[in-house]
Amino acid sequence: QVQLVESGGGLVQAGGSLRLSCAASGSIFSIRAMGWYRQAPGKQRELVATIARGGTTNYADSVKDRFTISRDYSKNTVYLQINNLKPEDTAVYYCNAASYSKSSGDYWGQGTQVTVSS
Repeated sequence: QVQLVESGGGLVQAGGSLRLSCAASGSIFSIRAMGWYRQAPGKQRELVATIARGGTTNYADSVKDRFTISRDYSKNTVYLQINNLKPEDTAVYYCNAASYSKSSGDYWGQGTQVTVSS
């Protein structure tokens, strides 16, 4: 099993910055990639960014110029740096871990709320 705990969300002003953290525990060796998703009220959950174990990153077009995903293996933690926050970024942000095992599938955290005010 893999457990994921997100932190770093909160209320921020537009134009500010925020760094989200996702701490993983359990069967860390089974993870092949991790990512961040978000879900705003009235919208579907969408992929924000991913990072593979080898370091390859991928971003949604809407956030590519402002968001950066990174990792710290020593802390078993993945980060999402968000710059120039916009009200449209308001959402619950979820951490995801993809397993090498086909039977295990994906693991999810409980989410952290990001609210951006004008």
